Amino acid sequence: MGIFDLAGKTAVITGSSRGIGRAIAAALADFGAKVVISSRKEEACEAAAQAIRAAGGKAVAIPCHAGDKAQLEALVDRTHEVFGGIDIVVGNVGANPYHGPLAEISDEAFDRAIAGNVKSALWLARLALPEMAARRDGAVIFTASIAGLRGTSGIGAYGAAKAALMQLARSLACEWGEHNIRVNAIAPGLIKTDFARALWSDEELARRRIAETPLKRLGVPEDIAGAAVLLASPAGRFITGQTLVIDGGVTIAG
Repeated sequence: MGIFDLAGKTAVITGSSRGIGRAIAAALADFGAKVVISSRKEEACEAAAQAIRAAGGKAVAIPCHAGDKAQLEALVDRTHEVFGGIDIVVGNVGANPYHGPLAEISDEAFDRAIAGNVKSALWLARLALPEMAARRDGAVIFTASIAGLRGTSGIGAYGAAKAALMQLARSLACEWGEHNIRVNAIAPGLIKTDFARALWSDEELARRRIAETPLKRLGVPEDIAGAAVLLASPAGRFITGQTLVIDGGVTIAG
């Protein structure tokens, strides 16, 4: 495994019972990390953890609603009980509570977009950063979106929240870099997940996106996982405050 070796490390991944989060958890486990699968539903978490264990990895399921600070605190406490310290945090929870023009979004829906994408990520990071600083090593990764890099019609609040998440990564990277902690974001393009099903299941929309994408296909969750391994491992030890775009080239195609 060499510079990608994660043996002895513990990773907490929120939103990891399916989709991108599950793929990241499986990849981190493949490279030796002990992983904590966490999302709202216990049964789904346990199924994902069992799949990793069946493949020879180490994983536990700890259900948690990432939008509830008390549950995040319990997630961290339980991780300490099971695996000891936390070396890697992947904030993969996302929320898109509204589709439509920003001129018509309710205050409640806008607040949910910010809370579900940004505030929950900050809460989780703040719980793990002090112990990482004490060991002078750690990696924090946020799952953002290319919606935070360019204007969108219909998901403007989601895009604004993901843009804020990228800035959160940059600011935390500045504040905690002296403790040898790297904080980065990953910005996926259109990935075939349940979360994005309304987009890729629309045949005409999917056809147009594929035509606009240099690699001429949509992404799958496993396309994102390798970047998380890079950013979490010694291979990424000099990368911080960055947003790694993984979109098949769609944002550079004009």
